[in-house]
Amino acid sequence: MKRVMELDFFKKIREIREYEFGVFYYFDKLVISEIKEDILFQWKMAEKRIMAAPEIFGKGSSLVYSSNRVNYYTVNPFNWMRFHKSRHQLPYYAVVDLTEGSFASVALECILFKRNTTHFKDLEKAEKWGLGKMELFEKEKAQPISFFFV
Repeated sequence: MKRVMELDFFKKIREIREYEFGVFYYFDKLVISEIKEDILFQWKMAEKRIMAAPEIFGKGSSLVYSSNRVNYYTVNPFNWMRFHKSRHQLPYYAVVDLTEGSFASVALECILFKRNTTHFKDLEKAEKWGLGKMELFEKEKAQPISFFFV
């Protein structure tokens, strides 16, 4: 499974932010995360990422978020509820993972995250899908939204 730094698209990187729990790659219209091995990813960690988006892209930016699950870690899918209660929205969300075991987790995330969530086994396909979705999103002239969560 490819890491973000191995993509040709990496040449278009806008910013990289490293946290104790993972690395976040910020591109125009796209954010890709790689959470570290054996992390229990919790809401307090997500808040750090949420605060970074307006700093980098400006308030109300529309972005696609992709979780590149190259390492094994866990996330509480019920954190989506806290995410929505905090008024954070996201037009599209992709999960990139090669393991079959992730299917149940992704399915639960799809139920809780009531927007367009897609599972990929290839990071490059997820990147192309995300950029294509943002192009459509912008053409529809949807209301600007704020940013994101895993």
